[in-house]
Amino acid sequence: MRSVFKRVNTRKAVGLDSRVLKACADQLAPVFTDIFNLSLTLGIVPSGFKRSTIVPMPKKPRPSGLNNYHSVALKSVMMKCFEKLVRDFITSSLPASMDPLQFAYHHNCYTDDAIAHLLHTTLTHLDKGRGNYVKMLFIDYSSAFNTIIPSRLTTKLEDLGLHPSLCDWISNFLTDRPQSVRVGNCVSSTLTLNTGAPQGCVLSPLLYSLYTYDCTSTSSSSIIVKFSDNTFIMGLISDNDERAYLEEIKHLENWCPK
Repeated sequence: MRSVFKRVNTRKAVGLDSRVLKACADQLAPVFTDIFNLSLTLGIVPSGFKRSTIVPMPKKPRPSGLNNYHSVALKSVMMKCFEKLVRDFITSSLPASMDPLQFAYHHNCYTDDAIAHLLHTTLTHLDKGRGNYVKMLFIDYSSAFNTIIPSRLTTKLEDLGLHPSLCDWISNFLTDRPQSVRVGNCVSSTLTLNTGAPQGCVLSPLLYSLYTYDCTSTSSSSIIVKFSDNTFIMGLISDNDERAYLEEIKHLENWCPK
């Protein structure tokens, strides 16, 4: 906890608490260590730590509608530090072979690795025979993080072998979340949410990756590659036979409501 507090970037983490945490890391670390350990043991996240303020951030210089904004959640710096510790623990506990084509949150894996795998697989298939070709379907899930249902995520985390108390903590982290929206100097009334994961939180991308870990290909001639919520299906077509590729798309369509 002490090292996490000392690494807080006060230029990104705006507010008095970020500067205090970094300057007084040695004094505050033992106190918050006790609080966080108790939180994990009980499987309960204090409501003050779950509270977030949504600030719309424009996706382009001149937004013309609501869909041109990102809804970024501003949360307590202390909670972000706690999330980092939980995230690192979860990633170190996951089986190495869980989902080899999910390139996010693997040691020394980056977006470049996903692109390199895509290009290598494509060129290898094209070189195998005349008439071979590749079809790709790029998928952009709308408000992907908002689709997480805590009860389903908890079941998947238990299947992955995470400790029940940690699964309960994550479920509590995602439910009964007080949230308001701030635009300029105007702040909305508070709404309590019980689904989804706040965009901009440290844990949200990892939780979404775990939520979709069982979305894998069912055929050797099709591949599903993911980087967090970015997903695409690659069909390796030979002899003009696209049945496996089309069946893979249908399989993904059936998987999405689950």
